[in-house]
Amino acid sequence: MYLEGLNIKPLQQLVDAAIGRRKADLILKNATIFNVFTGEFFKGDVAVAGGYIAGVGRYEGVREIDVSGKYVTPGFFDAHVHIESAMVSPFQFARAVVANGTTSVAADPHEIANVLGIEGIRYMLTATERLPLNTYVMLPSCVPSTELEHSGAKLSAQELEQFLCHPRVLGLGEVMDYPGVLTCKREVLEKLQLVSGRRIDGHAPGLSGKELTAYIVAGVNSDHECVTPEEATERLAQGMHIMLREGSAVKNLRQLLPAVTARTMPLCMLATDDRHPEDLQNEGHINHLVRLAIEAGTDLSWTLTMATKNAADYFGIPDVGAIAPGYKADILVFDNLKDWCPIMVFKDGQLVAENGQVLFEEVQQVSQTVKNSMHLGEITAEKLRISAMSSTARVIDLVPRQLVTRLVETQVARVGEEFVAEPERDILKLAVWERHHATGHVGVGLLRGLGLSRGAIASTVAHDAHNVIVVGACDEDMILAVRELERIGGGIAITGQNKVLGSLALPLAGLMSQQDIGWVSLELAKLHDLARQLGVKEEYDPFMTLAFLSLPVIPEAKLTDAGLVDVIRFQLVPVSV
Repeated sequence: MYLEGLNIKPLQQLVDAAIGRRKADLILKNATIFNVFTGEFFKGDVAVAGGYIAGVGRYEGVREIDVSGKYVTPGFFDAHVHIESAMVSPFQFARAVVANGTTSVAADPHEIANVLGIEGIRYMLTATERLPLNTYVMLPSCVPSTELEHSGAKLSAQELEQFLCHPRVLGLGEVMDYPGVLTCKREVLEKLQLVSGRRIDGHAPGLSGKELTAYIVAGVNSDHECVTPEEATERLAQGMHIMLREGSAVKNLRQLLPAVTARTMPLCMLATDDRHPEDLQNEGHINHLVRLAIEAGTDLSWTLTMATKNAADYFGIPDVGAIAPGYKADILVFDNLKDWCPIMVFKDGQLVAENGQVLFEEVQQVSQTVKNSMHLGEITAEKLRISAMSSTARVIDLVPRQLVTRLVETQVARVGEEFVAEPERDILKLAVWERHHATGHVGVGLLRGLGLSRGAIASTVAHDAHNVIVVGACDEDMILAVRELERIGGGIAITGQNKVLGSLALPLAGLMSQQDIGWVSLELAKLHDLARQLGVKEEYDPFMTLAFLSLPVIPEAKLTDAGLVDVIRFQLVPVSV
């Protein structure tokens, strides 16, 4: 079924070039080369033939580039990323990360699969076929992430099986349902057994002791959710691989570095998980993590190995991650070992980026299926009513600069038998609108702490089901914001005084734009300014905060289209006490 990616090495060409019987296609002359096997830099030429490295030493080529005084490393590898979080198409994502030196990623299309199911996975595989970026895929394990929400699809092991023959599908993506693993939930075990012998990524924050051991023995090989060195060390001691994560929402890399030792380093990799447009634009990608680790005092050779070969070894990819004979010619050239901004990026021996500018064009078209993901049903203010059986309500209370929230009980104003927003007390209405099957399901709750004093903010980036989430000081602006999202095919909208103040269209599954990342970053900055003008506090990123308020696996309280979730008890609870 799938033939893409079945590359056959040009063995005769490589052997002839390696032994000197013919000139290599390309020579990087007089380079200072990093060797991941010895952890040392040495001087020599890098010979490239047929897209692979023919040899390292002294060679002649048809084309020669003198890189005297410059440093050469393998291309960087992101061990775990959700491309959709960059809010741009896979092509635009590749433009952003390749320019920063990333030539390989292990992508979990979890977000788009929750919107479009199998069609979402197919799109991500197709859209990454001809990119100068090795895009490996881990099949999403949790669609939906819980039974407390309605997503666009429900993927079983049987439905995922069809993708196992694809050469770029490596295994199973982060298994967030660790309670399902520990209780031997049938659907979860079926997915684990489906990929037996392949890699299974984990997601188990706080899991320890025998529960952690049970999670590992079920076949889970890695975790990117460690927060402390102690958590990481407990996993490493049982043979688990650790992904040191530095994303946009969660940043753990520096805290975890003490767990990296001479013995554990081979089990450690770098990952971004979720990296938003502004951070990709302003800081970079894996090169930013390399910079942070080295600035924190981590050994240079360890850092470069974690950024390259370790991920390739973990996933069982034999020809990626080294400057050595027979490896893919995915090569970075640096002016220095401080800023980690490559001046040249080679993919399969072809120059694809130079001085931060990419040298490749888009070849894929997007199907209408991906663009037609808004199915909201009736949009009326009646949907925003919150019944009040008393004057005391359960309210989601934000915690500054954290994804966790508190579930508190407090007095809230009523009109008749309904709770209403009190922006003067920083209490707002929050709603999640099912947008995949036009069911009309709307969960409504109350939120405290955001600071919004007027207007409304709505978004279709709402983990993990990616329904519409909207917060507002008045019902009319909330309804208008939802209607604006329907009009633009998904994205982010801000309203006030019954007017649309600004919006960003994300028409690809309501998650991504086809515009370049610089444009998206600029539009997001404008929306950020609007949100601040409406009162959103500085300690909260308005859109990131909204995106995680619907994820019912992060304590203590969240809201889904099914209603208010007490995450500690893992059940729906009424707003009214």
